[in-house]
Amino acid sequence: MGKSKVLVVGGTGYIGRRIVRACLAEGHETYVVQRPELGLQIEKLQMLLSFKKQGAHLVEASFSDHKSLVDAVKKVDVVISAISGVHFRTHCITLQLKLVHAIKEAGNVKRFLPSEFGLDPARMGDALEPGRVTFEDKMAVRKAIEEANIPFTYISANLFAGYFAGSLSQMGCFVPPRDKVHLFGDGTLKAVFLDEDDVATYTVKAIDDPRTLNKTLYLRPPENILSQAELIGIWEKLIGKELEKTYIPPEGFLTTLKGLDYKLQVGIGHFYHIFYEGCLTNFEIGEEGAEASKLYPEVNYTRMDEYLKIYV
Repeated sequence: MGKSKVLVVGGTGYIGRRIVRACLAEGHETYVVQRPELGLQIEKLQMLLSFKKQGAHLVEASFSDHKSLVDAVKKVDVVISAISGVHFRTHCITLQLKLVHAIKEAGNVKRFLPSEFGLDPARMGDALEPGRVTFEDKMAVRKAIEEANIPFTYISANLFAGYFAGSLSQMGCFVPPRDKVHLFGDGTLKAVFLDEDDVATYTVKAIDDPRTLNKTLYLRPPENILSQAELIGIWEKLIGKELEKTYIPPEGFLTTLKGLDYKLQVGIGHFYHIFYEGCLTNFEIGEEGAEASKLYPEVNYTRMDEYLKIYV
């Protein structure tokens, strides 16, 4: 069978741009939605045009124009949505309900990958307020997909290295400290860190794979399953210096969280579940899921010691 034709929605975003590049690299006929609402955002327009130069097709469509979405979907076999779900930037997860309606009407899509790419929302039913809204919105989209009998793959990519590894999982920065560092609890619970380009590579590998049909694909490359303390240890070795460490107990973290702006509370609240509960690694992947590095051992994923070298 030939490779699927793919439509990427949110192709100029943080993960979306990488997914477009991965689709092209894997030889998929790639379509990228160009929204008329783009307006004067020239950087996004230039990115779209750069994709066009690389062989992608630009398709004008809008969430406010149902027919345009249906027409765009009819051009492809697979739809990947990468629209933003980060509150301190833009949170558009429920816009995908319109995309689900378009996919259902078009009737030709053999796989839909909604915008998730983080913690598995199906496991976050007891998440703290207000951060649980992220998972509730994603579950609402899942419910609509499954009620419409649309074939799917959900991607649980755990922690983006740009947000969580480069900062050593510190709040309020994206570069590693060189003197002092805060650890959550005792810093020993395991998390999973991924280079965002690897997230895109694994995602695109899955779209034509029958083993990932109607399943959640967990991205858990074994050498990147690390505790915060281990991540800090990698950085200390790279810079040849031991950092001064402050350990934040759970009650102290929750007290700090309450004083933050709502948008920050939503995002940073997830830190609690990751680093105090170990929600990324405290379960076994069952038959409803699959693990990416086992399915695609040919992917030479970026290890975090290599990733952190750019910051030295």
